[in-house]
Amino acid sequence: MANELKYGDQIHLQNGYNSWQGGYLDTNGGSPESGAKFGVSTADSSARGKGTGTWEILSASGKSTGQTVASGDLVYLRNLYGGDGGYLDTNGGASSDQANSGGKYNVSTSQSRDRATGTGRWRIFAQTSSPTDQNIRIGDLVHFWNTYGDNGGFLETNGGSAATSGGKYDICTNAYFNRSSNVADWKVHRAQA
Repeated sequence: MANELKYGDQIHLQNGYNSWQGGYLDTNGGSPESGAKFGVSTADSSARGKGTGTWEILSASGKSTGQTVASGDLVYLRNLYGGDGGYLDTNGGASSDQANSGGKYNVSTSQSRDRATGTGRWRIFAQTSSPTDQNIRIGDLVHFWNTYGDNGGFLETNGGSAATSGGKYDICTNAYFNRSSNVADWKVHRAQA
């Protein structure tokens, strides 16, 4: 089916916080973490800057480009800012405010797929799809779980963004699935060519 998410697809990820007002996953500014490339937050637009909100989905388990992404697959997310915005990565601890609500790790991008074992690998889980054949489709609600240390936490929005140019919410991982108001829900949109 044409609507299935395939490896190599370019996508935008919209956060479900506050009735889908959480913004789009976005690279924005530098990161102070060792080995990081860009900071990650959300922005109101999926195109705050050219490619900042566009992510290429790649297999972390050897599936080829063009194969369908299934719920439970292990993936990398590569940002397309400047043609290569780096790979979505856990790096450093969550802020103290984030840690007080279950936050585990800060999220940025890294030049390498796995800056450290598992930091750039994410399990993607769909809430459901139609038909229910285990495949993920454009428009599905998904969650991302990081594999660092075998338990890197769920990708979520948590607190205001420190990004100076159009940042909305900060991104971290959390031990709890949707600790509050759909903060770990992400809707998959196809990026416009």
